[in-house]
Amino acid sequence: MPLTRRLTLLACAAILAGCATSTANLSTATVGDYRDTIDLSGKLSVNYQKDGRQESITGNFNWEQRPAAIDVALISPLGQTVATINVTPTTATLVQGGQERTAGDIDSLTQETLGWPLPVSGLRDWLQGYALDAQGQRFRASPANNSVTTKDGWRLRFVEWQDSAAAQPTPRLIQAERAASGDITDLAIRIVILPAA
Repeated sequence: MPLTRRLTLLACAAILAGCATSTANLSTATVGDYRDTIDLSGKLSVNYQKDGRQESITGNFNWEQRPAAIDVALISPLGQTVATINVTPTTATLVQGGQERTAGDIDSLTQETLGWPLPVSGLRDWLQGYALDAQGQRFRASPANNSVTTKDGWRLRFVEWQDSAAAQPTPRLIQAERAASGDITDLAIRIVILPAA
């Protein structure tokens, strides 16, 4: 597999796992429908520019979230697992192509693996329709209030919902954009969360 493709796949895995540290920002005692334990699967596409070239990748993912850990599997469109990540409050481990890399946190791991940090803290919240807004306040998305700019500069739109008529619907389609991150520009991520089986 070409180096650029491998790095892009690792970027996707990092995007999915880059948020284990956000649990300190949410309290299940104060946010009734936020869950520390979820199992999700979905589809992911990432587009960005690097060194003047447009790069893109698509794939599927499985997300297992527990109070003390997140496990992510990134799967190619042909169904092959191309990378797995385990994130705990103290360690992030990435396994790809039989090689394992470990760092103290996901940001360090992406810096080491990709050569640049991928600032995506918050996805643990995004998948459930939450974010921290630019002022650091808790944002809860809904069909009537579906966009926010996060504290770390992501522009989020919660485009579609699993059940828009529910009292507190959960997202089905999330679009996230960021103008620049290191030498990456025009970063756009599209996450489709599949309905529970």
